[in-house]
Amino acid sequence: MSAILSGIQLIVGLGNPGDKYIQTRHNAGAWFVEELAHANHIDLRPNAKCFGKHAVVELHGQSCHVFIPTTFMNHSGQAVRAISQYYKIPPNAILIAHDEIDLPAGIIRLKYEGGDGGHNGLKDIIHHLQTKQFYRLRIGVGRPTYGDVVDYVLHEPSKIERQDIDKTIALAQTTLPLLLTGQMQKAMQQLHTPPAIS
Repeated sequence: MSAILSGIQLIVGLGNPGDKYIQTRHNAGAWFVEELAHANHIDLRPNAKCFGKHAVVELHGQSCHVFIPTTFMNHSGQAVRAISQYYKIPPNAILIAHDEIDLPAGIIRLKYEGGDGGHNGLKDIIHHLQTKQFYRLRIGVGRPTYGDVVDYVLHEPSKIERQDIDKTIALAQTTLPLLLTGQMQKAMQQLHTPPAIS
């Protein structure tokens, strides 16, 4: 099913709250929004009504809400529904940035619609929005070669992995002009095309 051509009005970065989790792989989505806020010199402020930290940023002539839920990951949908309803933002204008174990660190993908892929944050968002029709920024964190997936995502990546993840987050920031103006295919092409080897 093709996406309705709508610019992104709300960017949500998923993660778990608290110092214990801030540097863990499961917070890669929150890292993306934190970097966006930092790059644009804005502060995310607590928004009790919406169960998260929120700001409005002017990006490339467009106004966009940026948001990190302060609920735990498996209750992300409560926060996303609250902010989308409060600001009257339709699901197809929402971008959810999240960690993706099915992609290696250093790979990032933009996707519209689809299932939850076993991701508890996405699962809860789909449940609360009652639709799968929203955008996802899938930030690769890799999959463990052995051991428990939950344990893996709740631990910090290696230094090299974090550098690779940060590079993809920086790349995704460059697609914001396209995302906010509804040029989704161009954004996907920019994200999904490997850089030329010089």
